[in-house]
Amino acid sequence: MKTPDTQRPRPGSDILRTALRRNVGAMFWGTVLMGLYQAGETAFPIALGLIVEHTMQDRSLGALGLSIGALAVIITTVSLSWRFGMRVLQKANTTEAHRWRVRVAACGLQPVARDVDLKSGEVLTIATEDADQTADIIEVVPLLISSLVAVVVAAVALALADIRLGLLVIVGTVAILSILAVMSKRIGASTREQQARVARAGAKVADLIIGLRPLHGFGGNHAAFRSYRKVSTDAKRQAITVARVNGTYAGTALALNAVLAAAVSLTAGWLAFGGRITIGELVMAVGLAQFIIEPLKMFSEMPKYVMMARASAERMALVLSAPPVTTPGPQRPAAGGDLDVDRVRYGSLRELKFKVRAGEFVAIAVYQPRAAADLASVLAVNVAPDAYEGVVRVSGQAIADLSIEAVRAHLLVNPYDGEIFAGSLRTNIDPSGTGRMVPEAVEASMLTDVVALHRDGLDYAVRDRGANLSGGQRQRLSLARALAADTEVLVLHDPTTAVDAVTEQLVARNVAKLRRGRTTVVITSSPALLDAADRVLVLDGGVITAEDTHRNLLAGNADYCLAVAR
Repeated sequence: MKTPDTQRPRPGSDILRTALRRNVGAMFWGTVLMGLYQAGETAFPIALGLIVEHTMQDRSLGALGLSIGALAVIITTVSLSWRFGMRVLQKANTTEAHRWRVRVAACGLQPVARDVDLKSGEVLTIATEDADQTADIIEVVPLLISSLVAVVVAAVALALADIRLGLLVIVGTVAILSILAVMSKRIGASTREQQARVARAGAKVADLIIGLRPLHGFGGNHAAFRSYRKVSTDAKRQAITVARVNGTYAGTALALNAVLAAAVSLTAGWLAFGGRITIGELVMAVGLAQFIIEPLKMFSEMPKYVMMARASAERMALVLSAPPVTTPGPQRPAAGGDLDVDRVRYGSLRELKFKVRAGEFVAIAVYQPRAAADLASVLAVNVAPDAYEGVVRVSGQAIADLSIEAVRAHLLVNPYDGEIFAGSLRTNIDPSGTGRMVPEAVEASMLTDVVALHRDGLDYAVRDRGANLSGGQRQRLSLARALAADTEVLVLHDPTTAVDAVTEQLVARNVAKLRRGRTTVVITSSPALLDAADRVLVLDGGVITAEDTHRNLLAGNADYCLAVAR
C-alpha cells in the first residue's frame, strides 16, 4: 500500500545540522588548533613591530635574543597547529562524507524502492560528489571561526595603536562580507543547476553502458552517443557558467581584500607621518595589512562553500527524504511453497488466476512477451501490491502482509537479463560466500564447460557486466546463481533463450532434477523446459486459456503447437 506522508521531510538544512552535530568534538579541536594557527599568523607582524620598537629603544642583545625566541615559538605554533588542525578536520570531513555515501547507497539498495524521480546515474552522483561537498561544512565552520579570530586579533592590535585603524578593519570586513554574501547566492543557484545537469549526464552514461551491446547490434550507437553529447554539452556549459561566477567571486574578494589592506597601510603611514603612531606600530600595521589578506580571503570564501554545501545537501535530501513506494507488512511466509495468483489485473494481465502447489514444477507458456514481463514484475514485488487488482499469496499469505526481505528470501524471481557483476564466477554465483549448492548449481546450469575452459576455474575473473563472457555464458551464470540460492519458490523467466538446443535440453532436465521437491515456475516458450514441467499453463490475452502437460497440449491445441514448436 502507498505510504502516507507521516514523516516530516528531511530538508538539506537538517542534513547539514546532523553533520555538524555529529562532529562537534572534531570541530571543537579543529577550531582551537586553527584558531591558534591564525592567531600565530597574526601575532607574527605584531611581534615584529614590538621587536623594532624595543630594539630601537633598548639596543640590547638580550632583548634581541628574547625577540628571536618569541618568533621561534610563534613559528612553531603556526606550523604544528596547522598540521594537526587540518588533520583533525580532514579526517572528520572524510568520515562524514563516507557516512552520507553509505546512507544514500543504502536508500538505493533497499528492497522497497523510494518514490523519487532520479535515475541510478543521478543517485550515484549524489552519493559521491554531493556527499563530499556536504561534508565540507565540517571544515568550513572551524575555518570561518579561526579566520574571524585572526581578523579580531588584528583589529584589536591595530586599535591599541590607533582606534581608527581598528575601526577600518572591522568596517571593511563587514562591507566585504556583505558584498560577497549577495554574490554567493548566485553561486548556490548555479551550483545546484550544475549538479543536476552533471547527474543527468551520469545517468545517460549508465544507460549507455547497460545498452551498449544492443545499441551496436542494430546500429543505434551513434544516435545514442549524439544524445549523450547533447546532455554532456549542457553540463559543460553550466560548469563554465559556475566557473565564471566563481572566478568573478574570487576576483572580487581578492580585490576587496587588497583594497582593505592598502587602506590600512596608507592610513598607518599617514598616522606615522603625523607622529600619532610610532615606527614599531607602523611596521606592525603594514605587516598586519599583508598578513590579514589570507584570513580575509579565507573568511570571504566561506559563504561560497556554505552555499555549495547547502545545495548538495538539498540534492541528498531528494533521496533520503523520499518516501518508500510501499509499506511492507511485518509477517514472514509460512513453511511450504504454495504460490497462488488470484484474479490479478495489471498491465496486460486480465483476471489472471492460477495456483502452483508446493514441490510442483510448472511452466507457463506466454504468447505475449509483455504479459511475461508483467507477471515476472508482480511476482518479484517490483510492482507495489496496491498497484494491481487481485492478490498474490505465498504459502497462503498475501504478499502485501509480508516483509519484502522475507518474500525475496522465500520467493526468488530470476529475470531473463540477470545482472553480471565484476568479480569472479564464484562471487557471481554465491555473492555472500555462504552457499552450499554451488557445485550442484554449476552442473545443473551447464556452466561446467565455462569453468573447465579457464585455468582459474570458478575463480576466473569476470569483467563488469560480464563483458568477457558470451550471451549464453552470462545467462547460464545467472541461472546458476538462482539455483544456488535454493529458495522455497523459484521463478525463472526465459532462462535458456541464449543457449543452443542441446544445452537447453540438458539444462531443462538438470533443473527439474535439482529442484525436485521444491516449487519451481518457469515462464518460457522453450519446448525443452515445457516438456520437463509437471504441467503447462498457457497464458494468452492476460488469462490462463489452457492447462495440461506439454505433450498433450502439442497433440490437442493447434495454437499452442504453432507458438512453441521449433
